[in-house]
Amino acid sequence: MKSILTKESHKFLTKYLNNPAPTGYEWESQKIWMDYIKPYVDDFITDTYGTAVGVINPKANYKVVIEAHSDEISWYVNYISDKGLISVIRNGGSDHMIAPSKWVNIHTKKGIVKGVFGWPAIHTRLAGKEETPKIENITIDVGASKKEEVEKMGIHVGCVITYPDTFQVLNKNKFVCRALDNRIGGFMIAEVARLLKENNIKLPFGLYVTNSVQEEIGLRGAEMITQTIKPNVAIVTDVCHDTSTPMIDPKKQGDNTIGKGPVISYAPAVQQLLRDRIIETAEAKKIPFQRLASSRYTGTDTDAFAYSNGGVASALISLPLKYMHTTVEMVHQEDVENVIKLIYETIQNIKDGERFSYFA
Repeated sequence: MKSILTKESHKFLTKYLNNPAPTGYEWESQKIWMDYIKPYVDDFITDTYGTAVGVINPKANYKVVIEAHSDEISWYVNYISDKGLISVIRNGGSDHMIAPSKWVNIHTKKGIVKGVFGWPAIHTRLAGKEETPKIENITIDVGASKKEEVEKMGIHVGCVITYPDTFQVLNKNKFVCRALDNRIGGFMIAEVARLLKENNIKLPFGLYVTNSVQEEIGLRGAEMITQTIKPNVAIVTDVCHDTSTPMIDPKKQGDNTIGKGPVISYAPAVQQLLRDRIIETAEAKKIPFQRLASSRYTGTDTDAFAYSNGGVASALISLPLKYMHTTVEMVHQEDVENVIKLIYETIQNIKDGERFSYFA
């Protein structure tokens, strides 16, 4: 298919993904996002914790949100030993299994300090009795031999730690990076705003292009900003698991694969009439899509919007992703573009004042 992404889109995506934005420290990344969408919106809303919202038609009474979250998983410095080794705790769902032999950036007031998650050499481990990586035994080495040496670098308990892995394209059309969960969502809703502006689409309602913080630790940014916006409708985009990879059972996790289109979720928090509108739009515009049953809750910001303000008609359009919460998260470019198209087309199918009520 002909790409809807521009050279400027790719430049923005690269800059946006490569910039660290750990949970609780999202503001520099948010500034990059706001700079990009500034020509495509009429106004901005920000809150005290860093959620950013670009608003189109801010004076309209009826409000539609399209939303993603901007934070990425990370670590905190939790303890510094007398030998200068650093123990960590999670900030979000950081995976201890992938940590050994990874480079890290430790963020201090003096700047970034480099370190590595060390691991004992294979020669020193007993066959059949090998320890597996655990939160209790992984440590960061910054090349120091004493605690005082580490502290002189500006490192202290509470410093946040991120991985430095940067954005790459694999085999022409696979986007690979840490933090695709879910800054790729922020990218996609920004592209929706761009397309609306460039195609001179006039919406009859207010559109709130929302990039929330702190999703990775419990949907907190969405909980806060929905009380500020008080939307009538929310369409959330996040990532979901590609279940075609080894060691994942599609009978338990659903049957979704990158390259086969956006994933539309079924869950109590998903308002059925709004979901039906999304499916009808996908079918009418010949946008491929997949389905996912999310059981009791979606685990995304959809839940925060749906159960706020007395109930908000909410739906979830997900992007299938391989290797979630690793530094090599992978998505298919065509899926990215089809999520953008599906949101772009769906919001044009929402009527001003529409209640999405089950009762006539």
